[in-house]
Amino acid sequence: MSVTTAYLAVVLIWSTTPLGIVWSSESINPTMAVFLRMVIAVVLGFAIIKTRKIALPWHKKALKLYSFSSLGIFGGMLFSYMAARYLSSGVMSLVFGLSPVMSALLAKKILAENTLTKMRVSAMLIALVGLAIVCADSFALKADSLYGLIFILCAVFFFSLSGVLVKSIHLVIHPMATTVGALTVSLPLFLLSWFILDGTLPITQWQTRSIWATVYLGIFGSLIGFYAYFYVLQKLTASSVTLITLITPVIALALGAWLNHEAISLKLITGATIVLLGLSLYHWGDKYFKTCCSQVTR
Repeated sequence: MSVTTAYLAVVLIWSTTPLGIVWSSESINPTMAVFLRMVIAVVLGFAIIKTRKIALPWHKKALKLYSFSSLGIFGGMLFSYMAARYLSSGVMSLVFGLSPVMSALLAKKILAENTLTKMRVSAMLIALVGLAIVCADSFALKADSLYGLIFILCAVFFFSLSGVLVKSIHLVIHPMATTVGALTVSLPLFLLSWFILDGTLPITQWQTRSIWATVYLGIFGSLIGFYAYFYVLQKLTASSVTLITLITPVIALALGAWLNHEAISLKLITGATIVLLGLSLYHWGDKYFKTCCSQVTR
């Protein structure tokens, strides 16, 4: 897989995943939907590992890497599925775009990384204002949207925390091994969550769209998506990878409106624009103003 192909795959998969989660949860309980998704990914992953004879280490350091990675998979996915009952796919994708900001806050606390400049703090505040506008619009449409907001923020927290913790592990292994190892560790947690939170299996109520959405997420959203993401992380700079979080919400909002008839109001567009502006300033604001200042002083 070329870097360009992997990058485009991540953009496309991350853009369609929120809508897939909404569709798969329409007739399948969220805890069962995400568990089935992971089962599909793990089975196919092990088949690829065996066919391509990829090493899948299980030593202490590898287990630590898988555990930290599974934290983002389990927490991020479980709460995303729970949020899908209350929020549109576009809003979910937009909130998930804040994950780099959350990661920076956690990295400062856990890894003692001090990357929060005045520009980035200002950009965070701008993004939060935009998010507040989006959420105010969502609350006007659905009275219980607050639950969805809490769930999706929890998903962003666990996803970001996982990424920060993974940075503390210095281990170079095949991206597919990382993906399969993390999915394997997280699988029992998804099974336990289904058993505790639901425990039922009303297969006769499952609709075709939910089933196919679950299959799509298992193959592409979990296995190929995570593999392409880990591959891109190894090959490209951090700034190139973070650009994905600016592209996917726009595509997700468009897909939600086109395929799922999700309402896009002027307030939602305004809030989304402000969020993306804040994220853009967060990623490139310091570099842009530094360049402008250097040109002025010449």
